Amino acid sequence: MCRFLIFKGKEPIRLSHLLTRPAHSIINQSFDSRLRLDTRRPMNGDGFGVAYYPTDAELESDGPCMFKAITPAWNNQNLETLAEKTKSGLVFAHVRASTYGSLSETNCHPFTYHSLCFMHNGGIAGFASIKRRLLAHIGDTYLNFVQGSTDSEFAFALFLDTLEKLGCDPASAAPGEFSHTSLREALVTTIGYIRDWTREARAPEPSLLNFAVTDGSTVVVSRYITSKHDEAASLHFSCGSRFVEASPGEYRMERLDRNQDVIMVASEPLTFERGDWTAVPTNSVLTIKRQTILLHPIVDEYYQQDPLYLRSPTLVENKGFMGSVPVGKSVERNVPPLQREGRLRQV
Repeated sequence: MCRFLIFKGKEPIRLSHLLTRPAHSIINQSFDSRLRLDTRRPMNGDGFGVAYYPTDAELESDGPCMFKAITPAWNNQNLETLAEKTKSGLVFAHVRASTYGSLSETNCHPFTYHSLCFMHNGGIAGFASIKRRLLAHIGDTYLNFVQGSTDSEFAFALFLDTLEKLGCDPASAAPGEFSHTSLREALVTTIGYIRDWTREARAPEPSLLNFAVTDGSTVVVSRYITSKHDEAASLHFSCGSRFVEASPGEYRMERLDRNQDVIMVASEPLTFERGDWTAVPTNSVLTIKRQTILLHPIVDEYYQQDPLYLRSPTLVENKGFMGSVPVGKSVERNVPPLQREGRLRQV
């Protein structure tokens, strides 16, 4: 029942416009369950984290800055102060409701390694049954890098190991030096390992693998489930020319032209305009290359070729991984904005 948010903009944004000020910000989502379909566990209070790439050129080569805490995100004065005083053009934010691992800062997302940043919404089904195999597969460099006990951090270590075996050194590349194809291939391959191992271990339920990774420039996000008939955990994206505060607490995505100066990806929408957000298809990968959005299907045994096939939302609703789309005072159109304006490339 975690939630994550990604912001990528041509111009830096103050973090408070993403984290604290919007009425349905990711921080408010962590305690306000009015828009959540699952109310059994209405709080994401098991810690939070925010990673942001500095705008200062002297600091840019050092990778992202990070702030994590095990306190609930809505009750952390340091986060509120930091958000008001910090700007960035690329932000990863995460609020946690633990499924694996104890309550500790090492288990809070995002996770970073040099220029790379990673986070996860979901869970690896039967993780204990594949953990030994996963440990045997990962090289010592990335195995020793793991500090916590979550399935998510081990998935990141597997991603790093996979990236290296594909010919990219995760430690040597500066922010922005990885190709979008390399990051996407490594993420899809990582998903493939987890899919195959959990299937062989006869995991009792599907794995939910909404992963997000960036090198400080390119962003790659998956929406994936090891099922042919169930929906994956919710994931939406929005883009426009500016993300602005229309009135206190109420934000909207402005579209003054056809430019995608601002792109956001979120487990649950931040604004109350349905027309602002488009759902990422289940079992696909969204890539942000510069300010262009690419969508690639993950074609395996769980791929549905029929685009009109309706997957069942029951599993993710019961687990609290499906956030409803907020309903606002006005709705622009029923047609998703990117499809309407022709700015989405589906590959």
